[in-house]
Amino acid sequence: MYLKKWAVLGLSFGAVFVAIIARAEAQPKGFLETIHRHATLASTSPGNGDLNPYALFVIQQDSGVLHKNDVLVTNFNNITNLQGTGTTIVAYHPETGNISEFANLPRDLPACPGGVGLTTALTVLKSGWVIVGSAPSKDGSTLTKGDGCLIVLNTKGQYVTAWKGPLINAPWGDIAALDRGDSATLFVSMSGYDLPGPYVKDPVTHYPPIIHKATVLRLDLTIPQGQVPVLQKQTVIASGFSARADRDNFLFGPTGLALDTDGTLYVTDGYDEAVTAIDNAVSRTDAVTRSDDAVGRIISRGGLLNWPLAMMWVPGHHLLVSNGRNGQVVEIDPVAKKQLYAQWIDNDQAQQPPGNGDLFGLAMTPDGKSFYYVEDDMNTLNISTP
Repeated sequence: MYLKKWAVLGLSFGAVFVAIIARAEAQPKGFLETIHRHATLASTSPGNGDLNPYALFVIQQDSGVLHKNDVLVTNFNNITNLQGTGTTIVAYHPETGNISEFANLPRDLPACPGGVGLTTALTVLKSGWVIVGSAPSKDGSTLTKGDGCLIVLNTKGQYVTAWKGPLINAPWGDIAALDRGDSATLFVSMSGYDLPGPYVKDPVTHYPPIIHKATVLRLDLTIPQGQVPVLQKQTVIASGFSARADRDNFLFGPTGLALDTDGTLYVTDGYDEAVTAIDNAVSRTDAVTRSDDAVGRIISRGGLLNWPLAMMWVPGHHLLVSNGRNGQVVEIDPVAKKQLYAQWIDNDQAQQPPGNGDLFGLAMTPDGKSFYYVEDDMNTLNISTP
């Protein structure tokens, strides 16, 4: 009897153990495992015909003409598809599904060296001020590239001021922000230093030369109540990232920036197919320089990464990166330094490989379950959902 009893108990415990293991295995190991659907929401091309959507930013609170959960999108090209000539920011309104023009800047803005070509450098502060980067061109290539600037807009999308200077040259990548309300610390990559035109060739490789002068710039702001943000200090915290002129993509350079709670800044180094980490980014006074073919600690390199561009945090404290050379996003665990998954969110067969050159900006939805992305070839705002 006792043997039978223990046998039954053993089977019961075994069944429970197997059930626990099954449930554990059924739990998603990463965010991308929960994503199954991809849909187009709206065209990002406004009335003036601007093309090539780049940056995405989800509004956190009602401010001026913007409403909580609206999605801002910048355009890098004009109606003739010349890069570095887009002047508009559009706003997608999820409650109606409509899209409207938020800002339309003068093409030849005198305060911005070279004019206006709006990049993926975009953020909206808690105080409502919008800050956007410009990497302008006259002919759509780096041959006529201006140094550009960071432009400050009010809550109605109107130009207020521009920040320029020797440390600002083609503000290119995502703006990572630590916003305290009355002050803020911003991080932006600068990719324009000494870039020639796209037809200048390295005599050895016969490709445009790689210039190891791209930087990450920290900008410390004070934000007086009801007044325009004041740029108090600029500090280069990382230098030596790869940049290269490109006929089809304008330029390659560090693009994705994501700030961790411990002050570590993660950067996508697109040309070198890497995600690196800059320690003590909020407080450091010196610049991390290039060493062992990278700037900063290498978190992930090669593998599923294929010209990594925009980057953001997703649930699980993982990083999600969009690929520039195919239509995939890649999930990375930065602590384990492990690539978890890649998922096709754009498998357009018109490009080879599918989705090549289509992806750029990323932004989480407010509920943390889905994410927005843009498709450059279709000029659309899209969403990936469970």
